[in-house]
Amino acid sequence: MLSATYPFPPLRLPARPSASRFLLAVFRARLGTVLGAAALGVVWALPGALVPLVIGQGIGAVSAHDGAAVWRWALAAALLGVVQTLTGTWLHFLNYGLWLHGAGSTQRAVSAHTTRVGAGLREKTTTGNLVAISTTDVNHIGNTVEVTGRAFGSLLAFVVVAVWLISTSPLLGVVALVGVPVAVLGIGPLLAPLQKRKAKQREKRGDVNALGADIVSGLRILRGIGGERRFFTRFRETSQRVRRAGIEVGRAEAWLAAAEIALPGLVTVVITWLGARLAVAGSIDIGQLVAFYGISAFLIWPVSAATEAVGSITSGLVAARKVVALLALRPKLADPETPVRLPGGPLELVDTESGVRVAAGRLTVVDFGADGEAVADRLARFADPAEGEEVLVGGVRAGHVALAELRRRVVYAHNQDIWFSGVLREQLAPARPSGVSITEALYAADADDIVEALPDGVDEVIGERGREVSGGQRQRLNLARALAVDADVLVLDEPTSAVDAHTEARITERVAALRRGKTTVVFSQSPLWTHVADEVFTAKVVTV
Repeated sequence: MLSATYPFPPLRLPARPSASRFLLAVFRARLGTVLGAAALGVVWALPGALVPLVIGQGIGAVSAHDGAAVWRWALAAALLGVVQTLTGTWLHFLNYGLWLHGAGSTQRAVSAHTTRVGAGLREKTTTGNLVAISTTDVNHIGNTVEVTGRAFGSLLAFVVVAVWLISTSPLLGVVALVGVPVAVLGIGPLLAPLQKRKAKQREKRGDVNALGADIVSGLRILRGIGGERRFFTRFRETSQRVRRAGIEVGRAEAWLAAAEIALPGLVTVVITWLGARLAVAGSIDIGQLVAFYGISAFLIWPVSAATEAVGSITSGLVAARKVVALLALRPKLADPETPVRLPGGPLELVDTESGVRVAAGRLTVVDFGADGEAVADRLARFADPAEGEEVLVGGVRAGHVALAELRRRVVYAHNQDIWFSGVLREQLAPARPSGVSITEALYAADADDIVEALPDGVDEVIGERGREVSGGQRQRLNLARALAVDADVLVLDEPTSAVDAHTEARITERVAALRRGKTTVVFSQSPLWTHVADEVFTAKVVTV
């Protein structure tokens, strides 16, 4: 899990970033840590490159029967081991921090943007795609940032080894300088199919996540109509497609892993064979031969680190494409360039398209049947009116008001609003202090008996979508949550459609009393709401 206390600097992104620019923005946000990891990676990798040289010198000292030199080279090897251990510890610490930064910053950017897109997100993408981005894709981006230190270290280690090889034996140096890059380039053709197969697997995983979320949310309905087996078959077929895509990815990764060993291994064989011939010919001594063999074996590590970095970047680019595609989504409703502030106090609402005019500080009931929800969406500006029509809030066009202020002043509570898992008190309490306590809100919604029946009362943990309570109880808790906000304008859509008449009668009386002096709009066909209303709109006919 991502640490809640880890500082994630904001990403500075262009208006429509590409996948590569998104990754660059992630790197720039923690440039100091990235450079520190690169420096530590260099210090950590150099001992690995130097140890074969030191051992070779030590063996040469043994051949020369120089005891003092043997101790010096042994001490040097031990010192290199200590340096590599210490720097490796710190490098691991920085790498983990970089992974947290890459994954966490991406996750926060995605969460913030999906919040801005709001209700229109459902029409533009799938639940499965969001789940895949928030789980798999953020991990791949974290891995891309995390591999930086080892990649820089392996690069410099290769340069140091190549310089020593050329200075000692130009022939062996040329073989290393040419052979290892050729081995790396030989791995390149395997990366394009791997990237394509990973992208395909990513799509299939998003499909199965979306299907799984749909099945879970509609499980009760599926059981009611006997559709469990049919959807189970669909889920199994979809998951099998994911499995087959994963096998294709695994096959490509297996070939890549084999190439990582085989191609550098061929270079090692050539260097060892040439070094042995040079040693027999007397061009190099036995210590240098051992050093050549150790270095040729060591060269496998820089190549593996390079291919790991390339693989991580490949996966990171695939993931970043999905992230930037999500970030490119725009909300249905845009904020005005120059917002107009709403007047203080109770607000009047006017919808010219339907003819509904809600007086400030009064309780108005609108009975438009199935058309009522569209009117409610317009009054709370979850939808814009038709061309030539307008919605006025306190005499100001709704489209001219900043959405943040509009959401704070005009609260729209739908009877199917969703509950998240968590403590009930935290879900009932408004984000800002209000003049209505939780106790008053629960009483007005006739939901206090629900809380009293819970083992821990308002401190009870409620599961996702409030499945522990019935539909009528959940509706009353929804109403209590809306009343606790104490908004200047409260728009309620069928708030009591799932409760009995006696409960509804108590709720209507209590809500009318609690909301007296504030603007309240109730979309309902119930005569009990009409009884307590100050004003009623029915099929575009107003009665007072």
